[in-house]
Amino acid sequence: MKKKLILTAALCATMFGYGFGQIYMADSARISFFSKTSAEDIDAANTVCKPIMSVATGEFDVSLINTSFDFPKPLMKEHFNEDYMESAKFPKTVFTGKITGSVDYLEDGTYNVSVTGTMDMHGVKKQITVPGTITVKNGILFVYAKFNVKIADYNIKLPSFLSMNVADNVDVTVRATMKPYKK
Repeated sequence: MKKKLILTAALCATMFGYGFGQIYMADSARISFFSKTSAEDIDAANTVCKPIMSVATGEFDVSLINTSFDFPKPLMKEHFNEDYMESAKFPKTVFTGKITGSVDYLEDGTYNVSVTGTMDMHGVKKQITVPGTITVKNGILFVYAKFNVKIADYNIKLPSFLSMNVADNVDVTVRATMKPYKK
């Protein structure tokens, strides 16, 4: 009986440690933004970022290099990095936050969550809350969020000759497939 109790306790501890102490890193991720104006639509994506999260603490962090966004036209990328984001001066955009909402990381399903944290973009740190979902399937996490960024909130100024080409509010979409990080 004592051996059964010890074995059960060890099994529960292993499951608890795996499910709730685990660090997950993006196996693949896509952070994109979309700007719609009467002059033109801009749709750009960054696929080299690697979000990371801890299921024990709910921390979710992502850092991306601004010059890593892909654009449909080279001139769009040039304007984005030189005129809007000033990527030579502000090379990264960083989000550090905490997930709230009930997620059973050991049970397949889709869970509604929100992430509250600090977005550090263009030299401005701003507290934001983003709604999203985490889908658990066979131990893999599929993270999805869509939110709006008002570019003026981050002191991003549009040159007058380009102001008709970029919306004041930009839609941002985050998609990431996250797997347990193995050392």
